[in-house]
Amino acid sequence: MATATAAAKGSRRHPRAGKRSEASGGSRRALWTAPLWNLSMEMQMGTQQSCQNYIATLKTWNLPLTGGALKKISRLKMCGEYFFVPEMQGAGVKVNLQYLQRDYSPVAEWRCVHHKTEAKRKNVQGKEWLELEEDAQKAYVMGLLDRLEVVSRERRLKVARAVLYLAQGTFGECDSEVDVLHWSRYNCFLLYQMGTFSAFLELLHMEIDNSQACSSALRKPAISIADSTELRVLLSVMYLLVENIRLERETDSCRWRTARETFRTELSFSMHNEEPFALLLFSMVTKFCSGLAPHFPIKKVLLLLWKVVMFTLGGFEHLQVLKVQKRAELGLPPLAEDSIQVVKSMRAASPPSYTLDLGESQLAPPPSKLRGRRGSRRQLLTKQDSLDIYNERDLFKTEEPATEEEEESAGDGERTLDGELDLLEQDPLVPPPPSQAPLSAERVAFPKGLPWAPKVRDTDTLVGLPRPIHESVKTLKQHKYISIADVQIKNEEDLEKCPMSLGEEVVPETPCEILYQGMLYSLPQYMIALLKILLAAAPTSKAKTDSINILADVLPEEMPITVLQSMKLGMDVNRHKEIIVKSISALLLLLLKHFKLNHIYQFEYVSQHLVFANCIPLILKFFNQNILSYITAKNSISVLDYPCCTIQDLPELTTESLEAGDNNQFCWRNLFSCINLLRLLNKLTKWKHSRTMMLVVFKSAPILKRALKVKQAMLQLYVLKLLKIQTKYLGRQWRKSNMKTMSAIYQKVRHRMNDDWAYGNDIDARPWDFQAEECTLRANIEAFNSRRYDKPQDSEFSPVDNCLQSVLGQRLDLPEDFHYSYELWLEREVFSQPICWEELLQNH
Repeated sequence: MATATAAAKGSRRHPRAGKRSEASGGSRRALWTAPLWNLSMEMQMGTQQSCQNYIATLKTWNLPLTGGALKKISRLKMCGEYFFVPEMQGAGVKVNLQYLQRDYSPVAEWRCVHHKTEAKRKNVQGKEWLELEEDAQKAYVMGLLDRLEVVSRERRLKVARAVLYLAQGTFGECDSEVDVLHWSRYNCFLLYQMGTFSAFLELLHMEIDNSQACSSALRKPAISIADSTELRVLLSVMYLLVENIRLERETDSCRWRTARETFRTELSFSMHNEEPFALLLFSMVTKFCSGLAPHFPIKKVLLLLWKVVMFTLGGFEHLQVLKVQKRAELGLPPLAEDSIQVVKSMRAASPPSYTLDLGESQLAPPPSKLRGRRGSRRQLLTKQDSLDIYNERDLFKTEEPATEEEEESAGDGERTLDGELDLLEQDPLVPPPPSQAPLSAERVAFPKGLPWAPKVRDTDTLVGLPRPIHESVKTLKQHKYISIADVQIKNEEDLEKCPMSLGEEVVPETPCEILYQGMLYSLPQYMIALLKILLAAAPTSKAKTDSINILADVLPEEMPITVLQSMKLGMDVNRHKEIIVKSISALLLLLLKHFKLNHIYQFEYVSQHLVFANCIPLILKFFNQNILSYITAKNSISVLDYPCCTIQDLPELTTESLEAGDNNQFCWRNLFSCINLLRLLNKLTKWKHSRTMMLVVFKSAPILKRALKVKQAMLQLYVLKLLKIQTKYLGRQWRKSNMKTMSAIYQKVRHRMNDDWAYGNDIDARPWDFQAEECTLRANIEAFNSRRYDKPQDSEFSPVDNCLQSVLGQRLDLPEDFHYSYELWLEREVFSQPICWEELLQNH
């Protein structure tokens, strides 16, 4: 029995933890008596007492101080007033924290957390959290959860901080970052299995409905980080639970896999007559933007909302699997390719010139260099053939020098990019992965030089074409691409035409469908709120008096007084905005892609409200900056990232070290945000002529072309897509002056039959010329929402019994004395009354 217990314990504990526990042995005091992790938590939470006061307090308790404790105290002293919470996968974040009360006492904390635990001391004598058996850990977590159900707000907060320390991985007892991440994951599964998320959800409801905190924040002239103490602790614990449980690993046990699916179900569906958790977070966003709760930590709310949507609906990889399943259910042929995988194999091209690819002097060569028509034709054919071998050779390797006019038109901000641009042009931002063997022998063979499989959509216009063309189109129709949206639109048209014969539609209760039903009636407010926050977080936005304050959970109570403190606060503010942009862009993109797969009109409904809320000019305003500088910005301090800050000895921070930053050439977070915004803009404008004209009216071509300076294949692909859809509205002269951009579009973007992007001219078109299709789309969306979600009780299509025998055979409740006066009633009401059939027919 003891051997089995030891084996189970060994399989649960991290390898380093076992080695560490053997080294410590029985020299440590009991966890319940003098918890070193509790001391570390108090120090890490920004307590105003000095380290000497902590040591003196421990001496008054007659408790020993080991070398590890002194080492941990010295590390935390160097951390100062910073609190670390992991907010992204693979990277930690730092939040300036000066929100704790001045009278925060370790004695009170000890009494709060360890109340009524005297009887358990003998069971855990001389052991730390890492050394405890699972039953003892569960008993301790149950004790913490019991102490959350107290009236005192301060006592609940202290217990919540103790739970947060466990969710962070009990870093006070770990020696490496791997140990911290391992125990954070283990503790999060343990906390969820003990019901911690449900308990914290109740506390979150209490904090949201706390009118006293809202009114107090509204009365203050300046809201600081001190006004959202409880909310940030609760949201941090819930974020850690969602993120750690969401990530799947091959080594997860069956119990953990079952817990993950149960957790996903709880978050996706309405449990105990409550709305899904994502809708609660959406309501927090709208409440924050309306000004009713300006103290909400909006960054943590948005991060948690993004992760919850990703957990319940699925990420991009899971979305591809759902797309394959959906096409199989509809009887459509499987997808020939995965767009993300195709982009991974593409090379990033060197950016073209900012204004004109060729100067006017280069467009008109001197007469001495003019050649005959045959020679010029051969030269053009050579250039055209060279496009087919772009995989072997980079056509943009040699750039023509820009003329003086181009240099002047580029602007002052572009001159500062020379050094950074030369650094990035040496290699692409993301090197292409090594070549892999084909997945199967039946893989579609792409045309040489073009990365995409061809798609055919319009094959109906064949008037005036010869018979061989008809036969060719017939062959094309056999391989015609039919999207899921086309099938859904066709089914919706049939349901509108024949509602009685087709019957009621069976709508599966998927997490995406549940979320859309909950968001339906408040979806305009949700989209407007998200775009307001995105506008306030954009680096190109100027501070206005009527804009919302998104820095309430990053600004300290006391403003910095030294240069070093000002630099730290400036980096925190910039990084705070970057995380907000990242979470909103990823959230909107996920919602659009899942709604489009679930039903095309759900996607169109969200898209229309984004367009009506000026999402298109907002994204263009975001990119109307030095985008290369934004992607290479360094607003993070690596030594203060979680979890390395809790393990390593922190060096002394200086203004020089903050200015130097890290060694990364670019910021993954900002690159991810830019790609998401470009994909979002592409989804809003694709196949929509009126929205494409908005790109032309807002003069997006030079803004998007400037973004091509970033040498990253996926970012360049979506920029080129946005340029492609508006080329025929820009005119022949623009295409003539931007031949390198046109060549890049030809190389990297998918081509479709009857697509006149390269030669069509419609420069006189205006946005209102295409308003009819936007109005038609809106009518179809309203009809879809009304048919599926607005079901009145007295519908005109309710069934009616028209059979005479069944109607006369129905039993009616008549008065008891009715049979006595039946003949009189029949004579007076039927036989003696004349019937005017014309009037009867007119009235009915």
